[in-house]
Amino acid sequence: MMPRLQEIISQFQQVDGGLLPLLHEIQSAFGYIPREAEPEIAKALNLTRADVHGVISFYHDYRRAPAGRHVLKLCRAEACQSMGSEAQAKALLDHLGLNWGETSADGRITIEAVYCLGLCATAPSALFDDQPIGRTNADRLITLAEAAA
Repeated sequence: MMPRLQEIISQFQQVDGGLLPLLHEIQSAFGYIPREAEPEIAKALNLTRADVHGVISFYHDYRRAPAGRHVLKLCRAEACQSMGSEAQAKALLDHLGLNWGETSADGRITIEAVYCLGLCATAPSALFDDQPIGRTNADRLITLAEAAA
């Protein structure tokens, strides 16, 4: 992993404001941002480890561990909440025995919270492997999660 990490870092080392694109590229390459990458990134970009860690932890799309083979993102914004998304999410998480951000033991699916998908007209909404789904309900979400192979 370290040779590939160093290769990616070197691509962004001289780019002004290169931290975000660098993090995107690392996550694209590895599926997550390894903790051991933080000091390497900080050193290369002349930042503190706290700066790097702060950016990674601030943006919810950056992962600290590999995601499952499928990712189901459930909208938790107000429009979706008003249409019952919280009860649907609870039913799904309880059914799978997961909490927000966790991956099933078999690595099949990761459930993530997002705070607005811009699909308010079809609330409650979700993204399944980056494909939008509108007018969700608990049964539909459970069926989708169970069918994910």
